[in-house]
Amino acid sequence: MLRKNMTEPEKMLWDRLSNNQLEGLKFRRQHPILFYIADFYCHALHLIIEIDGGYHESSEQKEKDVARTELLKSNGITLIRFTNDEVLNHVDDVITRLSSTITILKNKLSH
Repeated sequence: MLRKNMTEPEKMLWDRLSNNQLEGLKFRRQHPILFYIADFYCHALHLIIEIDGGYHESSEQKEKDVARTELLKSNGITLIRFTNDEVLNHVDDVITRLSSTITILKNKLSH
């Protein structure tokens, strides 16, 4: 159901991630991991990409997001977040930041 009801920012980013377009990596959308559903997940790098809407600005949600990030990190998963606005208005910058993160993660794996 979540895959069929993607937000506009999710659709925009998926257009850039699907079919191994970003550095030849396979991303899955709305992928269950631990107790959560990740917007996008790359198993090869243990990388989650989240696109945050306005409700992530509330203090309660920020606390939940921090706890979630820490739990995922303690399980060897990297999480990178972008806002809806970043994806909608600066998608090339988002892709550049993702590429930088991917390079760092690939370097960690090769050592």
